[in-house]
Amino acid sequence: MRVTIRKRDIYGSVEAPPSKSMTHRHLITAGLAEGGSVLERPLVCDDTAATVSGLKTLGINIKEEGGRWLVEGGQITVPSGVINCNQSGTTLRLLLGTCSLLDEWCEVTGAPQLLRRPNAPLLEALEQLGVQTWSEGGYPPIKIKGKMKGGVAEIRGDVSSQFISSILLTAPYAVEPVTVKVTSRLESKPYVQMTLDAMRKSGVKAISKHGGIEIKVPLGRYRPTRTRIEGDWSSASFMLAAGALSGKVHVDNLGIESSQADKEIIQALNLMGAQVKVKGNRVTTEKSILNGIEMDLRDCPDIFPVISSLCATAQGKSTLTGLGRLKLKESDRVEAMAEGLRRMGARVQVVNDTCIIQGGPLKGASIDPHGDHRIAMSFAVLGTVAEGETIINDPDCISKSYPGFWVDLASLGAETRRTD
Repeated sequence: MRVTIRKRDIYGSVEAPPSKSMTHRHLITAGLAEGGSVLERPLVCDDTAATVSGLKTLGINIKEEGGRWLVEGGQITVPSGVINCNQSGTTLRLLLGTCSLLDEWCEVTGAPQLLRRPNAPLLEALEQLGVQTWSEGGYPPIKIKGKMKGGVAEIRGDVSSQFISSILLTAPYAVEPVTVKVTSRLESKPYVQMTLDAMRKSGVKAISKHGGIEIKVPLGRYRPTRTRIEGDWSSASFMLAAGALSGKVHVDNLGIESSQADKEIIQALNLMGAQVKVKGNRVTTEKSILNGIEMDLRDCPDIFPVISSLCATAQGKSTLTGLGRLKLKESDRVEAMAEGLRRMGARVQVVNDTCIIQGGPLKGASIDPHGDHRIAMSFAVLGTVAEGETIINDPDCISKSYPGFWVDLASLGAETRRTD
């Protein structure tokens, strides 16, 4: 299966899908809260389905009703089988923390792509809190046994913020209070803030000190809540980029005060000289002459693919830094983007954690997204401005985070054709 895209101006409005990151976090707090919680307008995608499935395996009752998820939480139980997280790294990390509350062995695994993603810093930190773990070098499958006793956990902050979020979300239920100390630069810091926000909304307020390198979590219990999941800046970034390249696009359901890291797409577009307008919960981008930029993406690595796409069309050279952890995502995102951009005629150089892109006119090409949803969507956006045909192979990998992407892109007037 593939989708073929041709150059075409696009116009119209779309609504940002719900936030994947916030859906994961509120599922965990709702699963641990005693009583019934309601998640209004959650993101339904492959990754969040994996978290729902994992919580159900742990004995939590979750059902869909009228576009809402009803979660009856409060009592997790030892699963009778293995917890399969499919391809979701977030699910894996957050459920490892959840399983640390049980005093019998649980096994967590996933699809082949997930088995290549490291978790050793999280397991080492959990062991400091009294949890037992077993794995081959920190890679799934992973066995874990609690109960989390509490104390101080020292953990690196430059591999994955999900490790820190996993401990924070579970810590209120430890035997003693937990303090998390980050021993290296905390990257993707906004994702940790999102976790703290979700915890606070559910009734537990952790105390963050010294810029987030020390976080104290009191003992407590989450309370059931009714939560409407906010719009996803990560997914919205593709449509905002499309507007800046190929026409005029309005994206609704975006909170400018959100703690989401990928809100930085606005900063990137502004730096490039794009026409961007924010009014209430609507962000509008319009076709613009873009200029090369220098930008550190250490705190918002998920928008590297779409920003690098914009840079490939911009005037002059762009230098994107802070990309070291992108080798550990669904694909090696730096190399996957460099490969595809070169196929489309861009000049790209990768040096350590830096990507240097010389912008210019692009031509259509056949793109292998390497099973990575963000790679596929980034090149689909470029297909609206490149000469000739751009072919996206494995187009359905976008279901990992944005199942409605192709429908939304077509609704803006993009020419897309699906073939076997």
